[in-house]
Amino acid sequence: MSPDRAPFSDLIHQVGPIGLIAMESCRDLGARVDKHLMAFHEEQTGVNPGSFLIKSRCPRFSNGEAKGILDESVRGKDIYILVDVGNYSLTYNIMGIQNHMSPDDHYADLKRVISAIGGKAKRINVIMPFLYGGRQHKRAARESLDCASAMIELQNLGVTNIITFDAHDSRVSNAIPLTGFEDVHPYYQLMKSILREVPDIQVDKEHLMMISPDEGGIHRNLYYSTLFGLDLGIFVKRRDYSRIVNGRNPIVAHEFIGSSVKGKDVLIMDDMLSSGDSILDIARELKRRKAGRVFAAVTFALFTDGIKEFDKYHKKGLIDKIFATNLTYRRPELSEMPWFVEVSMSKYIAKLVDALNYDESISVLLDPQQRIMNLLERHNRGEKI
Repeated sequence: MSPDRAPFSDLIHQVGPIGLIAMESCRDLGARVDKHLMAFHEEQTGVNPGSFLIKSRCPRFSNGEAKGILDESVRGKDIYILVDVGNYSLTYNIMGIQNHMSPDDHYADLKRVISAIGGKAKRINVIMPFLYGGRQHKRAARESLDCASAMIELQNLGVTNIITFDAHDSRVSNAIPLTGFEDVHPYYQLMKSILREVPDIQVDKEHLMMISPDEGGIHRNLYYSTLFGLDLGIFVKRRDYSRIVNGRNPIVAHEFIGSSVKGKDVLIMDDMLSSGDSILDIARELKRRKAGRVFAAVTFALFTDGIKEFDKYHKKGLIDKIFATNLTYRRPELSEMPWFVEVSMSKYIAKLVDALNYDESISVLLDPQQRIMNLLERHNRGEKI
């Protein structure tokens, strides 16, 4: 339990004992969340509760089929399943061939584990930071609605709450209006990491400017620019709608709308970095306009085309640092890059689990405005973040 909770005599009842299931795609994050949950409980009670993790696995047959297995009881527990559908590092054998797991494979394994629970748990909550099918959230032609279909399927399997981070479009929750759906944003954690890693950054209108990489990212950049009183610049993508490359219409150019960036540090905020081509183009354009340092902060750093170009841009002085959370799989080589900063979300997830387990409001956790302002005040006083 969170250390700032009231004494046990004043507590509302738990939904049930916490049971944490970390799918293989999320083992590391699950272990860190478990560690924080144990620390919360021990600080409140003085008793070490032991691990909340429940052993699970999804072994596969030689033809690629699989099954979900729970090696511990889940009866009466409030279950939280952590899954990273973006973890492409895992492999399995099919017909003698090593196959990398796709988001479809991870999602199928999630359903297998829910099926293995078999209605014995008090409640099932799914923590899926990278929302499955989130990039296919609406129809542009005769297209599937993958995300909405998946949400409905999880609801029908008995899932009570779905917690995701920085959904591409949170309106997919309209598909499951009677099921809990929380779209969480790592605003506080990203800002804290930026202030810690760049202690000389000046957060004011004269020295810093927020940059939205496209019209879809305006809301998250507007959040910071409004909070800090900064100017906001926007890049508009011009696409070639006559052809499709890698499932999307290729970007022809980025057009900038906004005031001068000359001499200012710039901060680009986005939900995900896929290939990274957009950020590279934007960084080059910002430098052409005489911008100072260029920082980018994203929730999910995929680097689908590798990191070589980013390393080149850093060495040329076009990009200074990229901040990204640990909510999805990161390429191992990123840990050696001087320009990459990992932002841990483990403690935050543990706090969400702890609050939900007692059916408490998580509004304070979802809206970090005051905490960010307190953080900025400490930074302006020269205190170590």
